[in-house]
Amino acid sequence: MNILHQDQSFIIRQFSVEEQNLFCDLFEDAEVTKYLPYRSPEQYIEMFEIALKDYLEGPFGRFGIFDSENNDFIGMCLARTFADVPDQIEIGYTLSKKYWGKGIATEVSRALVKYCFLNTETNEVVAVTDLDNIGSQKVSEKAGFNRTDNLKRTYGELAYYIVKRN
Repeated sequence: MNILHQDQSFIIRQFSVEEQNLFCDLFEDAEVTKYLPYRSPEQYIEMFEIALKDYLEGPFGRFGIFDSENNDFIGMCLARTFADVPDQIEIGYTLSKKYWGKGIATEVSRALVKYCFLNTETNEVVAVTDLDNIGSQKVSEKAGFNRTDNLKRTYGELAYYIVKRN
């Protein structure tokens, strides 16, 4: 099992096949998914299966975030080629509600940026979020991202954040 990041607070690592329910259950909470596009339970299963396949290709995919002390499931995060600008890498995260407000999202974002710059040639890592998701916007800013013009998509606009390689 490949570990992307480990510190005294949390571990970011590949999911194992047995953790599908952990992954899918995360998205059953309406507050957790408030700012995410709607997906059916079947689509979350498919997303998990794709994540397992992505590990074979590396270095991108969806990864689990686990508490370093007790291995409790905190949430998931991702790093992937950004669909809108292919030479940028997009990061994101979804945390279980009980881990909100503890600074974990900021630290996960920083760890993912470091991972992306160490494992790719990209010069820009990006994060996008719903315009109403002020919490995630604050996380991006605390993690060192700078807001740029909103990203316009066919269904609306997203807050668009970029951090550049030093």
